[in-house]
Amino acid sequence: MTDADSKSGGLTAAQTAEIENTRANTAATRRATVPELEDILYLPIPVLDHGFVRVIDYMGDDNAVVQAARVSYGTGTKKVREDQGLINYLMRHRHTTPFEMCEIKYHVKLPIFVARQWIRHRTANVNEYSARYSILDNEFYLPAPEHLASQSADNRQGRGAVLEGEEAARVLALLRDDSTRAHDHYLDMLNHDEAGAVLDPARAGLARELARMNLSLNFYTQWYWKTDLHNLMHFLSLRADAHAQYEIRAYAEAMLDTLRHWLPATYSAFMAHRMGGAHLSATALDVVKRLLAGEPVGQPDSGLSKREWRELMAVLDREG
Repeated sequence: MTDADSKSGGLTAAQTAEIENTRANTAATRRATVPELEDILYLPIPVLDHGFVRVIDYMGDDNAVVQAARVSYGTGTKKVREDQGLINYLMRHRHTTPFEMCEIKYHVKLPIFVARQWIRHRTANVNEYSARYSILDNEFYLPAPEHLASQSADNRQGRGAVLEGEEAARVLALLRDDSTRAHDHYLDMLNHDEAGAVLDPARAGLARELARMNLSLNFYTQWYWKTDLHNLMHFLSLRADAHAQYEIRAYAEAMLDTLRHWLPATYSAFMAHRMGGAHLSATALDVVKRLLAGEPVGQPDSGLSKREWRELMAVLDREG
């Protein structure tokens, strides 16, 4: 592997140079720009061991949300509140249309298994790197020791205790060996080496679209992912949540920071009313009212299931 192809933070030296060249070019415009987001535009934010998130483009700012909302009031109505207050009101009352006026485009490098989870959010435009046309790099995700955990005993889609000692070392060795072997066989079937050179001129090599099926889900892929602000916040509310799988949560947290740079007023409202707030069912709200009135309420007479009761007690920070 040449120095030009050596990887740093998930990018080759050539890719890093291309980003620096792109960032050096600026253009005058009459449309809204956000200096804080411009400062990190195109730059990779490292995620996991080989992944990253980059903001590639965006449209709109906090004022675009406010402008869209004020147009909807029409003429002859009372003067609207200050911008932050209006954005808080929109967020609090789930008036989502004004947030659809802003858009953002990311370049994401992520493990395939994270991408398959991520793609369930269908309200975005996606264009993924194609292994039918290009050869995938020998880059695969290995969990850090603190994220290598056993299956949770009470959560079918969660993790339990962290593996330690010989068991942790054994599992990491299996993951590394299997991935290395899979990529070696992938290149052998393609009849190519790491640099793309033909291994044996006498062999035809298997088609890329077939050879790729041998690779495991921890190999990295890349895509461009473009969405509007409303759907971005929906994605973040689910994937930046503490209950989300760690790997996709790591990407969501990086994107949450880009939201802070891009739309500080919207970010503040989002953190207060969505990430830091709670939505209660009518039954749960009734329980809260009874508790405030001093009535002793337990799960059996609450009208809530055991799981709903535990969730409500967690929201209220009370013992169940």
